[in-house]
Amino acid sequence: MSKKHFFFLTLLAGSQTVFAQNFSDTTGKQLDQVVITATKYPVKQALTGKVLDIITREQLEKSGGKQLTEVLNTQAGVVVAGAQNNLGSVQSVYIQGAGAGKTLILIDGIPAYDPSGTSTNFDLNLINTDEVERIEILKGSQSTLYGSDAVAGVINIITKKGDGKPFNASANLSAGSFGTFRGSAGIDGRVGGTAYNVQYTHLRSDGVSTAYDTTGKGNFDHDGFNENLVMANISQRVTDRFGLRANFQYSRYSTDLDGGSYTDDRKYTSWNKNTQAGIGGDYALGAAMLHFNYNYNTVSRHYLDDSSMAILQGGSYSTSDFTGRSHYADLYSNITVSKHVDILAGVDYRNQRINETDFGVSEDFYNPGQVFSYKDSLSSDSSRVRQFAAYASVLLKNLGGFNLDLGGRYNSFNRYGKVFTYSVNPSFVLNDRLKLFADLSSGFSAPTLYQLYSPYRNPDGLKPERTISGEGGIQYNQSGLNLRALYFRRHSRDEIIFSGSGYENLDKEDAHGFEVEAAYKYGIWSFTGNYTYTAGTVTTTGNGAKDTTFNNLYQRPKNLVNASVGVQATKGLFLSLALRTVGQRIDDIYGGARGMADGFAYYTLNGYAEYRFGKMLKLFADFKNITDQRYFDIPGYTSFGFNFMAGISVHL
Repeated sequence: MSKKHFFFLTLLAGSQTVFAQNFSDTTGKQLDQVVITATKYPVKQALTGKVLDIITREQLEKSGGKQLTEVLNTQAGVVVAGAQNNLGSVQSVYIQGAGAGKTLILIDGIPAYDPSGTSTNFDLNLINTDEVERIEILKGSQSTLYGSDAVAGVINIITKKGDGKPFNASANLSAGSFGTFRGSAGIDGRVGGTAYNVQYTHLRSDGVSTAYDTTGKGNFDHDGFNENLVMANISQRVTDRFGLRANFQYSRYSTDLDGGSYTDDRKYTSWNKNTQAGIGGDYALGAAMLHFNYNYNTVSRHYLDDSSMAILQGGSYSTSDFTGRSHYADLYSNITVSKHVDILAGVDYRNQRINETDFGVSEDFYNPGQVFSYKDSLSSDSSRVRQFAAYASVLLKNLGGFNLDLGGRYNSFNRYGKVFTYSVNPSFVLNDRLKLFADLSSGFSAPTLYQLYSPYRNPDGLKPERTISGEGGIQYNQSGLNLRALYFRRHSRDEIIFSGSGYENLDKEDAHGFEVEAAYKYGIWSFTGNYTYTAGTVTTTGNGAKDTTFNNLYQRPKNLVNASVGVQATKGLFLSLALRTVGQRIDDIYGGARGMADGFAYYTLNGYAEYRFGKMLKLFADFKNITDQRYFDIPGYTSFGFNFMAGISVHL
């Protein structure tokens, strides 16, 4: 085995995904950068026509006071509704106009689900930036590689791994507005063929009122947040050809809730927790690399609303428990057939199940003065789904600058039949600077277990939502300048909606738009900016009524701009200023009504400063919404005015 092959295997044994370790470019879009998410094995960006953004470790370190969702919000085409609200708020990810639940979250290349929800959204409150090495955002339908829910794209959160010296230690402490405190500590290293990493983070905040007080005189209480997170991984190089790895993550947070938009509730609380554990291996066999992953994931949520002392005065008591469990196993191989041909082939298996219990007591609406109670439950013995898939792709590369990625996936489900998806992804690179790219792909989003088994299930069953997506654009990269422009369009059918009596496949949905991105680094200065235009409609069919078409961009702005400028003022001092403008959006009101909230369009201006004392010590301060704008990220819920975080980071 060659030294290069040995080094490649060592990287594989160190993580569940392979990625370049040293990125000094803050733009994250150089064509010679090595990425993993686009193909499930390492390739240079120049060889793939898929649209991929990278948030590097350097960018994350210059976001010391931000949560993960705030960092994602700076990317073109990405909107995380709730990122500007209280910690613990629902974080809904929208990419390129697609709805919530249509972007798949990966952790080290493994799908992260919450099977117990009405959508399979993974709660990004359960992940902290201190545990993250880098993030790859792959846009467009990715169901051929990653299966259900990868309709608009995937976000691959790559966690830190051990490397370098036998022992490294780090600690971060920060505090700021609303009684917020974050502390993290970790150790990592590499001893011979063993690499390890252990991280712990604690985050707490007194918060503000989650619900917005329109008068300022409602005496709404502050809704606090308290979280603990532990992450650990280890890898072992067994032989020159074979490596093993294991990972574990546990996170739990508790938070106070309110009664809804503009509605305070002093007795409503919840806690959420997530446990993930996985093992994997990589084996080199000639020109082939064989990979195996197994992951167990469980998410539990508990809600308690206790105003039982005043039931006959409009109060209530309710408790709800949701638990989702999933098993994921993946076996695949990438083969270098020649310098012009790579082949990927694999299979995966998924098993998901849920438990749910709801109990409540309240005053009977129809018989005032009398008490009404209810109890519902779903059992994992019957509320489960099994999925099997086989997939393959062929990458033709370096054919005089032309590259072509072709892929297909066969999906079989025990509850709703079979689905086939495909992807066709050509690109052309000229003079290592200019890339033309296009993508045509299909995708799907399977019904959730709640939609299949809840009291609102459809007795005739549900079909997966289907999509066809297209993208095309141009990218230019030279001497610190990176430019990219792309157009996207997506058509969806068999959209699952709640029609009042239950879930049905009724809607058709169309979305289109374009993104323009620019990044430039000149001496001590760096500039980044992006503009996204998104438009969309949904066509719904009533019972015998004429089809109705209307705008459906709920919580997704038609116009979105991010711009920032940074300066390395001295060897140790870095300063930056960032502007974000969000156009008007419509709000999906419960019951099907749609409306526009006052002040729904807004801008925020943020500032950041850090000073480094060598490589070991850093002081930083992060100032958000400097002009103290009053706005709604989600109508009826408080978005932060001016706030800040400041702290210290130590690396030994």
